[in-house]
Amino acid sequence: MKKYPSASAYKNSRQSVVTIGTFDGVHIGHKAILKRLVETAKKENLDSVVLTFFPHPRMVLQQNVDIKLINTIEERTELLENTGLDHLVIHPFTHAFSRLTALEYVRDILVNSLKAKKIIIGYDHRFGRNRNADIEDLKEFGKTYNFEVEEISAKEIDDVAVSSTKIRKALNEGDIETANSYLGYDFMISGEVVKGKAIGRTINYPTANLKLKEKYKLVPKNGVYIVESTIEGEKKFGITSIGTNPTVGGTEKTIETHFLNFNKDLYGKEITIAFLKYIRDEETFDSVEILKREIEKDETFAKQFLEGRG
Repeated sequence: MKKYPSASAYKNSRQSVVTIGTFDGVHIGHKAILKRLVETAKKENLDSVVLTFFPHPRMVLQQNVDIKLINTIEERTELLENTGLDHLVIHPFTHAFSRLTALEYVRDILVNSLKAKKIIIGYDHRFGRNRNADIEDLKEFGKTYNFEVEEISAKEIDDVAVSSTKIRKALNEGDIETANSYLGYDFMISGEVVKGKAIGRTINYPTANLKLKEKYKLVPKNGVYIVESTIEGEKKFGITSIGTNPTVGGTEKTIETHFLNFNKDLYGKEITIAFLKYIRDEETFDSVEILKREIEKDETFAKQFLEGRG
């Protein structure tokens, strides 16, 4: 898959079949549409192209909205790369771009830049300045610019919307299994391991304190989770606590992972943790000693769960 930072950077003489969308999560609903795109491209001897946007339009047009996305743009790119796609265009979404007329968008972006011969798009797709054009307008443009429009059905689009909503809801409730079932992979977060207060070391449970790269990344609800990570090429499992560490008077939200049977210095390293199972809510304990006993229970539960998974 080739990647491009804008539509104007796309240099390819072959005609294409294009689909357009945010594809946040690249979940099983999205994958059905992407499979259709790739298969259509092969069948009709076209190149498959996904046109997506970054930042998310709502980040630009509604800056006071604290939007949280299932994937960072890097995660989204990596997931799309695994779909068999030929080309990914990540076009910058700006105020100027949002002011393009429907004609300018179709002519300059879809036709002149992306060489669209076919566009696979949802029945409810809207585009152009103030989103005032719809799929019927796109079909009319197709007559002028010699491209075909294939409509994604209401059911498929609703499946995508329902999946995205259910994933976000599940993550906000700590229901990792449901989120992962809709994603088709384990939900993940990535970041740099930074120095924390080192409280875990004082109770013999050292943790890797993760600082997220992107503020817009959705983080599951506060609580304790079983996670998996690949460190130095090896699969490692751990217990991740998301919260403010209320037992020791913490106030800032942290993401801390105690890896099982692993105690190397990870400071400064970039790691990714994938969420497997929710254990319990964040709690305030009467003493650090009680907290330590609870962590021991979490560790026992995690080991039993992982043994059960084989």
